[in-house]
Amino acid sequence: MEDGGFKLSIRTEKFAETKIAAAAQAQQAQQAAQQPQVLPVQTVAAPQIQAVATVPQVTAAPPPAEVSPSPSAPTETKDDSNYIYIKSPIVGTFYRSSSPDKPPFVKVDDSVDEKTVVCIVEAMKLFNEIEAEVTGKIVKVLVEDASPVEYDQALFLVDPNA
Repeated sequence: MEDGGFKLSIRTEKFAETKIAAAAQAQQAQQAAQQPQVLPVQTVAAPQIQAVATVPQVTAAPPPAEVSPSPSAPTETKDDSNYIYIKSPIVGTFYRSSSPDKPPFVKVDDSVDEKTVVCIVEAMKLFNEIEAEVTGKIVKVLVEDASPVEYDQALFLVDPNA
């Protein structure tokens, strides 16, 4: 440290060892620079050509067998064209009831009208009541309770003719 005409130097044993090692490295580097370097010659082998085997064509696996509905699930007809879907208007978490100890808003075979609350979709800690907006009978619940749902995802299947 220098300040005007005042100079202060502090050295430790480790500092001296470091200085000696640095000086030795510098001397070795200087000697190496003065001597010509001879690099070994390397020979490169020519690339070998290998025969490529043809890969046999793989056929697609057969489609999985259809899973039969469980006995507790309601039976449905093959033609869903006369049914209406109640869809989620927002992204969130689907709940069939207002709390775990309360009964679901609607069950299969329940009749609904335009103002009937069918479920709740929670989005960002806000619980949004979803109304049926159609008149008919609930044929099937398409989403498990407390499951995430996407925008425009079908939640219920409704028979408007019932």
